[in-house]
Amino acid sequence: MMNEPIRDEPSLFDALYEDEDENAVVQALRAGAQAESTDEEGTTALYLAAVHDRPEAVRLLLTAGADPNRASGPEAGDLPLCGAACGGHTEVVAALLAAGARPDLREEFGFTALRWAVGLGHASTVEVLLAGGADPLLPGPQGEAMLVLAARRGSPRTVRALLEYGAGAAGQEAVVDAALAEARRLAGVDLERELLGRLEETGVSGLDAMVRRDLVEGEERVTVELLRDGVAEAGTDLHTGHAEIAALLEAVRAGAPSTPPG
Repeated sequence: MMNEPIRDEPSLFDALYEDEDENAVVQALRAGAQAESTDEEGTTALYLAAVHDRPEAVRLLLTAGADPNRASGPEAGDLPLCGAACGGHTEVVAALLAAGARPDLREEFGFTALRWAVGLGHASTVEVLLAGGADPLLPGPQGEAMLVLAARRGSPRTVRALLEYGAGAAGQEAVVDAALAEARRLAGVDLERELLGRLEETGVSGLDAMVRRDLVEGEERVTVELLRDGVAEAGTDLHTGHAEIAALLEAVRAGAPSTPPG
């Protein structure tokens, strides 16, 4: 009598969805689960591990043959590197890059991993992506320059990283000027009011507002959330380093080094 094939892919996804112990991932792979497995919605195991910030599971799947550049999801529009960068999962990003993930590959709607990380102010992720070959001059899906986006975000560490990798080099004067103008503008406004105004522009109003300030990777971030019955219904945030960024960019315009010597 021939043995029936073992259908062990579900155990791999159970391990990724439910079990924090990476031994469960090891056991599923040893039992024959394919590293390139997808669930019923087309989500790959690697993408799931990446967005859930499971660096050890990511490394296990990559070692077992998972393709770091394979798109995921029903429309095959999501990339593991972009998912990790969006969440600021720097260790996962580093593991994917080490396994051959293409740093400038665009996913659905034209986003790259760097576009996600810069726009959300994940400075350490930005640094790893740039060190891994991401192009700081590659524009976002709407033509937005990464330096301008970083200046708007308000993370000085992100701006420094972009400048170090050439975002303010010769030929980028117009971009530097646009980034400087954005940094100056936001340095002169009340960020809480600015964020609240952005939320109201989306049509969400009449709710209680809550303001929170946190340190993220050594930089201050202000968050405004709109609450309904004590539960956040909408929110947005910015870092608060716009004045520091303006000074950095003014130094670039003046021809001074944008970063201290290493």
